[in-house]
Amino acid sequence: MACRRLSMRKILEILRLHNESKLPFRAIARSCCISHNTVKDVLVRAEAAGIHWPLPEELTETELEDKLYPSTNSKPKQPEIDMSYIHTELRRKGVTLRLLWLEYKEQSPDGVQYSQFCDRYRRWRKQLDVSMRQVHRAGEKMFVDYAGQTVPIVDAKTGEVRNAQVFLAVLGASSYTYVNAYWQQALPEWIEAHNDAFEYFGGVPEIVVPDNLKSGVKNPCFYEPDLNPTYQDMATHYGAAIVPARVRKPKDKAKVESAVLLAERWILARLRNRTFYSLCELRQATAELLDKLNNEPFQKLEGSRRSQFEALDKPALKPLPTQQYEFAEWKKATVNIDYHIDLLKNFYSVPHQLVKREVHVRYTATTVEIFFKGERVASHQRLHGKGKFITDPGHRPAAHRKYAEWTPSRIISWCESVGFATGELATHILETKPHPEQGYRSCLGLIKLGKQYSQERLEIACRRALAYKAFSYQSVKSILSTGLDQLPLDKAADSSLPKQHENLRGSEYYQEEGA
Repeated sequence: MACRRLSMRKILEILRLHNESKLPFRAIARSCCISHNTVKDVLVRAEAAGIHWPLPEELTETELEDKLYPSTNSKPKQPEIDMSYIHTELRRKGVTLRLLWLEYKEQSPDGVQYSQFCDRYRRWRKQLDVSMRQVHRAGEKMFVDYAGQTVPIVDAKTGEVRNAQVFLAVLGASSYTYVNAYWQQALPEWIEAHNDAFEYFGGVPEIVVPDNLKSGVKNPCFYEPDLNPTYQDMATHYGAAIVPARVRKPKDKAKVESAVLLAERWILARLRNRTFYSLCELRQATAELLDKLNNEPFQKLEGSRRSQFEALDKPALKPLPTQQYEFAEWKKATVNIDYHIDLLKNFYSVPHQLVKREVHVRYTATTVEIFFKGERVASHQRLHGKGKFITDPGHRPAAHRKYAEWTPSRIISWCESVGFATGELATHILETKPHPEQGYRSCLGLIKLGKQYSQERLEIACRRALAYKAFSYQSVKSILSTGLDQLPLDKAADSSLPKQHENLRGSEYYQEEGA
């Protein structure tokens, strides 16, 4: 059965983990939340296409996709070999690979030759023999989890009690342990805890093994747990692979479960009678006891966690990057007709050619980056508050009269078809923006209100909004939702309706410009 086609982001992650981290197929599959057959399919395609890692800078995602998935009109694909059938038949007396190959060639004359037939089977069989015993190589794995026990912290001023969460990380080969307290188990604290653990160990392991915590794993599926994009982003920054523990498989995380019990007995139990008034105070007490734990001699082995760490894990860890990972969140967004995307009620421009296309947004406390098909198409300073716009002039169309199907003249014409007041309000909204396109959202909101409440009510509400100089979509929406449009309008207010403003271009301007 053919493997499903993957996104380019996952294909790049497969190539990175195979070539840089040297992970086996099944570990890559669990990290990327796919089947191991899909991993194998991608790597076989890459080898056949002559794709080498690292990829050339000039190779685009489209070109890479064409190389991996060439047109079906080209050379016909060789028939698939049923490896499960081969494996089963070989158990029968007298059955050999050569006999099975001869039978395969009778059914598929254009199939692979004998040497390649044997090689493919042996590679497939090797995956079945991966040992699941808990044998840890130096610098290979870091297991992470939260302790089930929390620590109460008392606010000295109000007396309010808040429970702190205890995070643990333990290295597989040496059992060297990191323990620290955080306010929550949310994503920002989860990423902060990993940053702190890497700093404490002075390096990065090949693999991080979390439990199926919601902060790190969005979908804790037994076969394909789906990682949080921010968690995956952090792993890429440090050059590590995330391989979540399987659901209901305690042996996958036995090392950290043991560390949790030890931390609860060595650290948390010793702090049970102390009262803490700040997170900093708790962290300081935890660090002192953690130092004693790592220096404590083993009962049945020579040395301690620290001596084993110095001898085994520390030399094998990857070096830390020059900068610590900066917390960044990801979301999908659709580009509006004003060529801006909405991120937390603020608006950021992208090239106008991407109108109505879906993009990925990566945002930190200071920066917003927008990606389309894996390529960064825009970068902006992060806006705070609500309702703000940031527009790169290079993203605007050469002239808004050439801009797709939505133009100021079209919007104003529709509003004028409702009535004079609606058209006048739309014109005023467009004129008060730095660029007319930034007023598209408000005008489209008026159009939607006309469908929701009727055009007659919309015209009356716009007349009232103009009379009281409330030139915004929100004002009209409030008038309609509260029923103010049903009340008579004061004559003095009605006489103050604007007939023509010198500072407004008016719909005629846009029509002439768009001609």
